[in-house]
Amino acid sequence: MTLPQPAAAGRRRERPFWSEALEPYAEPRLGRSLIDLATSVVPYLTLSAAMYWALGTSYLLSLALAIPAAGFLVRTFILFHDCSHGSFLASRRANAWLGAALGLLVYSPFLRWRHDHAIHHATSGDLDRRGGGDVRTLTVAEYNALPPRARLGYRLFRNPLIMFGIGPIVALLIGPRLVARDARPRMRRSVIGTNIALATCIGVLCWLLGWSDFLLIQAPTIMLAGSAGIWLFYVQHQFEDAYWEDTKDWSYADAALRGSSYLKLPRVLQFFSGNIGLHHVHHLNARIPNYNLQRAHDENAIFKDVPTLSLRDGLHSVRLKLWDEDSGRLVTFAQARPR
Repeated sequence: MTLPQPAAAGRRRERPFWSEALEPYAEPRLGRSLIDLATSVVPYLTLSAAMYWALGTSYLLSLALAIPAAGFLVRTFILFHDCSHGSFLASRRANAWLGAALGLLVYSPFLRWRHDHAIHHATSGDLDRRGGGDVRTLTVAEYNALPPRARLGYRLFRNPLIMFGIGPIVALLIGPRLVARDARPRMRRSVIGTNIALATCIGVLCWLLGWSDFLLIQAPTIMLAGSAGIWLFYVQHQFEDAYWEDTKDWSYADAALRGSSYLKLPRVLQFFSGNIGLHHVHHLNARIPNYNLQRAHDENAIFKDVPTLSLRDGLHSVRLKLWDEDSGRLVTFAQARPR
């Protein structure tokens, strides 16, 4: 059954049946948001300082501290993400200011990232509107029609060593620094302003700590956090029974409930990932702050039969590369070979 879509802007339409049910969860609470900041940004900065002091004793100790530091950086990114949806604080302006500040910690220009991520939410699972803030995914027919060199390029892009090894460098350090030629002035200012602020902050830190010590601290943390973040984003839309439809058959609610997974992680990993594994709830109503996602899932029957992945399922889903329109599922390269 195709679920109803949200009312289009400018039209008077009946509200989707799930909209009213989820409204109570879409209310940010200042005290709870402050606790989130205290359990993400504060320990991340504290552990980063501890890594610097540990350099004088043992770099292995510093690397060990990079593991929890990366976890808290991922959690910080979730708060940045909530700000982009206007769900973390009650004030839109406060979300924007806090998001811009957190963007310096996660190396991302807030306004540009908010714009790109909004496109992802509006087009997730739509075969005709791929490419906006999602992981590039080809259909079996599209892949088989490519020349050999283009196939190799796609294979390399989808290779886990490239995606989770080089991916964090591109996604966090290189991509966000670039301004598209056709970017609107506001997006351009967001990128340039963030680049200037980052250059200033990094310059001061390197002057105080030294270039080598700064890199020894930041590099392992960014790589670990970036790899984990890319994997989290990847598996929540890249699983065997995912949802992809042509625009004419596409539904916002179906894309949320069938194309966004419920990634059930161990409690400690759910904490560090800021409940983002409850991605089906988040995509159905992006105004729900991370700390209300579990309650919204538990208290609403609409979420009873959503696609559910374990940690092991999420790791195995990395093998899936192409969308098979005939079978309606993601398949491996081997499964996509012409017979």
